[in-house]
Amino acid sequence: MALGYQKFGDGPHKVMALHGWLGDHTAYGPMRHALSADEFTYVFPAYRGYGLSRHLSGSYTNKEIAADVIALADDLKWDTFSLVGHSMGGKAIQRVLVEAPQRVRKLVGVAPVPAAATPFDEAGWGLFDGAAANVENRKIIIGFSTGNRLTDTWLAHMASYSAQTAAPEAFAAYLRAWAKEDFSAEVQGRDVPVKVIVGEHDLAISADVMRGTFLAWYPKSELEVMPNAGHYPMDETPIALATSIEAFLRK
Repeated sequence: MALGYQKFGDGPHKVMALHGWLGDHTAYGPMRHALSADEFTYVFPAYRGYGLSRHLSGSYTNKEIAADVIALADDLKWDTFSLVGHSMGGKAIQRVLVEAPQRVRKLVGVAPVPAAATPFDEAGWGLFDGAAANVENRKIIIGFSTGNRLTDTWLAHMASYSAQTAAPEAFAAYLRAWAKEDFSAEVQGRDVPVKVIVGEHDLAISADVMRGTFLAWYPKSELEVMPNAGHYPMDETPIALATSIEAFLRK
């Protein structure tokens, strides 16, 4: 039941990079040409039901993602590693920390979902819950989270690719994983170094959300607001994002 993944680099610092709800193992592709292959080894897994792991079924929870990531690290013979997580992946990397704290070197959250439950009003939940069956809902969500400022062509591409790469049942279940699960009490006070990066145009995961969650929970945490980016800085500002991530990992 090993997760499908892509690998980049052969450096001594091992990094597992987890994707978001609307992504897969290719999510960090636009920034790969800016990554240091000599310093870092990056592995980009796909969750069960997504991309290279689309054939794998499961319970589609954060605990399952964490168990699969740890098993993959075991297969790769990684004793310790850092984690990068985008959006939903930002919640999943915190679950890995809870399950295997002695193995995690650093966390980098890119527009990361906190470990608490995400508040929704009725209309908002209807929009997200309907996204499994409706590609237009996905497009609206991506547009809102990037500040309603980007080309319609890109929004349509992102929404369409998401629908192609993710099994509908997995996509629907992972919404409940990132929106409803709450393990915030299990992460508070952990002394792992954490960096959170949010786009200045992200209308969902904002700097204020980070200050009330990650920065309040993790004593060794820091925040960067990425100019000219929304919820997808790996697409919007890939070189700046890669530079920021690796500068933190090098410290």
